[in-house]
Amino acid sequence: MSKKALVISTSLRQNSNSDMLAEAFVKGAKEAGNQVVEISLKNKTINFCKGCLACLKLGHCVIADDAIDIAKQMHDAEVIAFATPVYYYEMAGQMKTMLDRANPLYGTDYAFEDVYLLSTAAEAEEGVDSRAISGLEGWIECFERARLAGTVFAGGVDDAGTIKGHKAIEEAYQLGKAIS
Repeated sequence: MSKKALVISTSLRQNSNSDMLAEAFVKGAKEAGNQVVEISLKNKTINFCKGCLACLKLGHCVIADDAIDIAKQMHDAEVIAFATPVYYYEMAGQMKTMLDRANPLYGTDYAFEDVYLLSTAAEAEEGVDSRAISGLEGWIECFERARLAGTVFAGGVDDAGTIKGHKAIEEAYQLGKAIS
């Protein structure tokens, strides 16, 4: 059965390594017959959450920017995959800001159940992505039907495009292809 998947690339770098992981995931998901929408945070205006919690009463954020539409798309997706570079052993700040701005989803009848993390870093040691995973799990914990369904990490990639040929590209493709 086809699922509605949303892939959010959070890197602001052109030709980023995490974007390439996202592309592989998208390719696999589409080949498996899923409907896939891709969003890049490049050239998007996403301001910081003010913590006013008006969104919980209104059903949308009071800050008029691109985060409102992205959160609506997150709400309607059955699968969400985030692709992020790992900076200082954590998800990119723009990803965290988008997660914060998705607060209007809390307490709604959202569609997503499976959430994925695709990440890259210059450091290649095991566990480099653990804080990014933990941060995403903290967000997922607020949505009782959601779960972290899988992760792919590509370490040892620093300059744009250095992920080419990395085994994580195939892993991301297979993860996307397994969506059903």
